[in-house]
Amino acid sequence: QVQLVESGGGLVQAGGSLRLSCAASGRTFGTYAMGWFRQAPGKEREFVVAVSWSGAETYYADSVKGRFTISRDNAKNTAYLQMNSLKPEDTAVYYCAASTRIGVPRIIADYKYWGRGTQVTVSG
Repeated sequence: QVQLVESGGGLVQAGGSLRLSCAASGRTFGTYAMGWFRQAPGKEREFVVAVSWSGAETYYADSVKGRFTISRDNAKNTAYLQMNSLKPEDTAVYYCAASTRIGVPRIIADYKYWGRGTQVTVSG
């Protein structure tokens, strides 16, 4: 069992930056691939980025490539999402999730554990 808690969301102007954190409970954090998803009002939840259990492999959605960076610190049981050059279309609730899949899973069904989300609002 893994419990995930996101933090770091907020209101930022377009072009600004935010760093989201995802703190995980349990001693097995380092065995899970971690992903970030987001859901804007009226839209389906979508994949943003994933990192493998070791941190060696990452995969980004085209919409955030070059602007967002995922990382993880297994000693601290925490994953991070650094978001730069934010755009109004990045406005959404951001969720972190943990998967037992190998590599960098990209679909919702591959993730077993989910946080409650943190709101990111980018003003234009």
